[in-house]
Amino acid sequence: MNASLNALAALLLVTGRVWIHQGRRQAHKRAMLSAFGVSCLFLVLYVVEKVSRGFESMHYHGEGAVHTLYLCILASHSLLAMTVPVLAVVLIRLAWTDRFARHRALARVAWPIWLYVSVTGVVIYLMLYPFNPPVSPVGA
Repeated sequence: MNASLNALAALLLVTGRVWIHQGRRQAHKRAMLSAFGVSCLFLVLYVVEKVSRGFESMHYHGEGAVHTLYLCILASHSLLAMTVPVLAVVLIRLAWTDRFARHRALARVAWPIWLYVSVTGVVIYLMLYPFNPPVSPVGA
């Protein structure tokens, strides 16, 4: 569910960007507010899942360079994910109050961050679940 919400958010972000470049402001507004709603739903479900599992963590079992890659993706995703709610709320507020020049300037920074967080959320899910190698036996 969570990976699906991240994928949907990414799709909405890309669609919203395409629509604003086409001058379709209302469609852009709907897409971006939908991306915000989907991201909020993801956050609520993620927190509920973590709490219900006692903050248990899933471990990635890959080794060597692939494990390092996973950790880099996870670290960058986690750090940038903390900025997305603040950036999104500020963007919405700027647009809502017709401060489009400031909205546009911030969106140039915030949009790629939000998209990266959404896409890497899916990548992390894929690495942790369907593509997580089995645990290596000790001493093998």
